Amino acid sequence: MNDHKRPEDRITDAVIACLEKGTTPWTKPWANLTSPYSKVAMPRRVTGEAYQGINVVMLWLRASTEGYGGQTWMTYRQAAELGGQVRKAEQSTLVTYYGQAKSNKDTGPDGEATSYRFLKGYPVFNVDQIEGLDAKFYPVAAVTEPTVFEVQDKIAQIERFIASMGADIQWTGDRAYYALGSDHIRLPEWRLFRDAEQAYATALHELIHWTAHGSRLNRDLTGRFGSATYAFEELVADMGAAFLGQRLGLRPDHIEDHASYIASWLKALKDDSGMVLKAASLAQAATDYLWTKSGLGQLGLEEAA
Repeated sequence: MNDHKRPEDRITDAVIACLEKGTTPWTKPWANLTSPYSKVAMPRRVTGEAYQGINVVMLWLRASTEGYGGQTWMTYRQAAELGGQVRKAEQSTLVTYYGQAKSNKDTGPDGEATSYRFLKGYPVFNVDQIEGLDAKFYPVAAVTEPTVFEVQDKIAQIERFIASMGADIQWTGDRAYYALGSDHIRLPEWRLFRDAEQAYATALHELIHWTAHGSRLNRDLTGRFGSATYAFEELVADMGAAFLGQRLGLRPDHIEDHASYIASWLKALKDDSGMVLKAASLAQAATDYLWTKSGLGQLGLEEAA
């Protein structure tokens, strides 16, 4: 990797390039799957631990553009330790993590060196780029149409998830929004949606906004349409809805790109290269908040790690 840009700049450049093509990188992988019944995989480390936040977005994007079907990503060394070999000329994908270090210059009131956080990136490869690994790492291509009972079970789970929030949700009119003052969600009438899964995806988007209330995660919802603050919150909600959709098994084609926001996202990202990482982090926090509140993880319904 000879690119000496900061990790946040490289990530922002990749997201901007995708937005300039008119698509959002956190939803693009869903629409690119060959079967409308397959479930997009959550990217995982070699340990089985799921990636989070911006790493999910970047690995989804790379898997989509390169056609990778594998769920697991690992470093060159990890592949070698498992008896695998990254194929010649394969290009790595950047993932990031936050670290902490002591400053050599600044000290606190007690004379101790102060700590600071830093963002660091490192390269990983999808298992589709690696030969010689154990068969368990490689995806099985078989995808079948779900049975009526499987669809009914999924819908019941999503209904249970939404109901468990205790949110004031009104399905009336033809607009979708969250009203901070009255703390309620307004969704269009069911007949106005293409199907149930599009309705659920819209509800998830508004539930991410709902987490911004001061009694929950306390995000800033004061921005007007067209402002950087408004664009930022929509970025959080769009990513959060994608993260939740993956956990709840929504059909890959349920998300529609929010074209009206793309121009404002492009402007905001070009002004602030750290914005997309912060938005992804807050989207992950909102997703985790809702998932914990639902209790579905404790019931064993979340995708196994």
